[in-house]
Amino acid sequence: MRKATLLFILMALGAVAQALPYAPQPAESSAVSGKEELIKFGNFESWLTRTVNESKVLGGKTVTLYEVGSGHCAANTAYKNQGGSPWATSNAYAKVSGIVKSNVSVYKDTHPGHGSCAKLYTHMVECKVLGIVNISVLAAGSLFLGELQEPITGTGDPMKKLNCGMKISKRPKAVRFDYKVKLSGEKNRIKKGTGREKQVSGPDLCDAYAFVQKRWEDASGKIHALRLGTMVVRWNKSTPNWVNNATYEIHYGDITSTAYYRDYMRLNEVQRYAKNSKGKMMPIIEEGWGTEEDQPTHIIMAFDSSHGGAYIGSVGNTLWVDNVRLIY
Repeated sequence: MRKATLLFILMALGAVAQALPYAPQPAESSAVSGKEELIKFGNFESWLTRTVNESKVLGGKTVTLYEVGSGHCAANTAYKNQGGSPWATSNAYAKVSGIVKSNVSVYKDTHPGHGSCAKLYTHMVECKVLGIVNISVLAAGSLFLGELQEPITGTGDPMKKLNCGMKISKRPKAVRFDYKVKLSGEKNRIKKGTGREKQVSGPDLCDAYAFVQKRWEDASGKIHALRLGTMVVRWNKSTPNWVNNATYEIHYGDITSTAYYRDYMRLNEVQRYAKNSKGKMMPIIEEGWGTEEDQPTHIIMAFDSSHGGAYIGSVGNTLWVDNVRLIY
């Protein structure tokens, strides 16, 4: 077993959760009235578990992975969203050169008085072989609307493994959910992927974002979009208790000249992907900002325990999420 092969596997798992670059911003919330609609499975009361039997050369552990949905997934099988759930996680099953490894960074947990919730956690994924090889990469917890393409077989272009977004036909005013944050307390982050561990300036933040889009597909199968609505929130402080019914407004139109706008909200800031009508993963090309006349077709939404991108964060950063709703 070559060390390079093991590092390749770990990088593939750690790259699944890729968020946004660092820039400080206090959480911006506003009280928005309207009709609430719970996103399907967004109360996180329905979960299924699946198992991954890791390769014997890695110790042969049987690992339990948690997924938001209902149904069953056989051991060491590529997971597809079950029961009509629109949610996917950074929990992943990787198989590279016949070697099987897994990552668990999202868990089912308890929200007192509200049943179950999702817990997102930043940690190190490790590979040990007979006490000879011991390598690790940093992986964040991510919960998002869409699908993860399994098994993970490589490290290239991690966002291409995420089929991003859920179909919608109306304009939500805001996103409302319950959350709790526990930050590591470290002044700086680390980057642990290939090579030695490096320090990255600035603290690790938990984040959430939602982008409303109008998408269309051209004759060649390419996916284009207009950005209609934008919401990004980052938490720079731990919350000792749950914050229930937190409401974050979705800002519509070209927001580049508004006080809300930050550079990391720009179009195509992160290259995201979706399946086209032929089932092929294609980049989502944001062509511009939408207007009031544009009809939404999709919403991209994600929650992350670390915000800095693949392999960057602080071990211990934790975000709990529950009761995710859209306000119309």
